[in-house]
Amino acid sequence: MKTSFIALSLPVLALVLSAQQTMPRMTAVEPPTGKVGDVVAVAGENLDKDQVKEVYLTAGNTDLKVEVTEQAGAAIKFKIPAKAVAGRYSLMILTGGKEPKLIEQPVKITVE
Repeated sequence: MKTSFIALSLPVLALVLSAQQTMPRMTAVEPPTGKVGDVVAVAGENLDKDQVKEVYLTAGNTDLKVEVTEQAGAAIKFKIPAKAVAGRYSLMILTGGKEPKLIEQPVKITVE
């Protein structure tokens, strides 16, 4: 019985790991501080257009969509939007696929 349970569990585990490996993830932002109109580069993985449909600056109840100027699997460049006020923002993405999700990323940027 244990062997059959393991055999049935392996495909499910493979599917879960596969889904986790393709999740977009931002790891660094350069420069970490910028002004309205500046172009900022974000490094990470799985950031291509199929995986990441939109990028936002978010702080509390404020979400500002940014203009993406370049996008590839390992990096995204965007302009800090005109509506951004001085402060510290987290980056948030809207994923692609059948069930798009807004996911706040573990990187932050300070707008001067």
